[in-house]
Amino acid sequence: MSVADKLTSRLPMIGDRGERKDVVAVVKLHGVITPTPSPLARGAINLAAVESALTRAFAHERLKAVALQINSPGGAPTQSGLVAERIRQLADEKNVPVLAFAEDVAASGGYWLACAADEIYAHRTSMVGSIGVISGGFGFTGLLERFGIERRLHTAGANKSRLDPFSPEKPEDVEWLKKMHGQLHELFVDWVTERRGDRLSSSEDLFTGDVWLGARAVELGLIDGVGSLRQVITERYPDAEISVAEPKKALLARLGIGAPAAASALLDAVQHKAAWSRFGL
Repeated sequence: MSVADKLTSRLPMIGDRGERKDVVAVVKLHGVITPTPSPLARGAINLAAVESALTRAFAHERLKAVALQINSPGGAPTQSGLVAERIRQLADEKNVPVLAFAEDVAASGGYWLACAADEIYAHRTSMVGSIGVISGGFGFTGLLERFGIERRLHTAGANKSRLDPFSPEKPEDVEWLKKMHGQLHELFVDWVTERRGDRLSSSEDLFTGDVWLGARAVELGLIDGVGSLRQVITERYPDAEISVAEPKKALLARLGIGAPAAASALLDAVQHKAAWSRFGL
């Protein structure tokens, strides 16, 4: 047999590709939810970042289900809502079930994302919940005084400079912020109630912003069971292959550069770290 014949014999025949398997697409949603990711932070979630991964995941021809692999301490409520709504839109268009799996933490906005799924699972050590609203910042008035720096701020509109970090905090601004938090909290509760329905328990602690480990989260109706992604998917879809779609990172973000300024990037990284630190991570 000639060399050419040997090479030809090893090539697959046209149509000889075997039976095509069903697919369970996995989308990784890891990081703080923010519209302005920092190149110094460990991952970020927003609609622009995850759109391509979601589109690829739902585009498989023999798609049986989409699994959301969530590891997020939360973040921006608007981006949480936008990503969750996009997931529901694609799921309804393709008429496929969506399963969410919490890893270390699916809290606050991370749990908002999980509620986009038809079923939610978590590891027994996962931290789940934190159905509440939080915001934070820094006050630099003392720092300015220490170095003799004069703050010059010019506005049109009495409330244009609310909560300016370089100005003393005003009680009326704090009260305004609390009202805004209350409205966002109501929207969060409505979303969880809509998605989880009668699976939720009647516990008074459910919407206090607390977090629970996997087993307790099952009792409260926040999740449907304790289990890992591969365990549940293998049991539910034993003949399907798993295809992972990760959000693409911009080139500058992969290189760790691209922030407007080093100080700004560092501050963003500190804020991201603070979000994870609330859960000991």
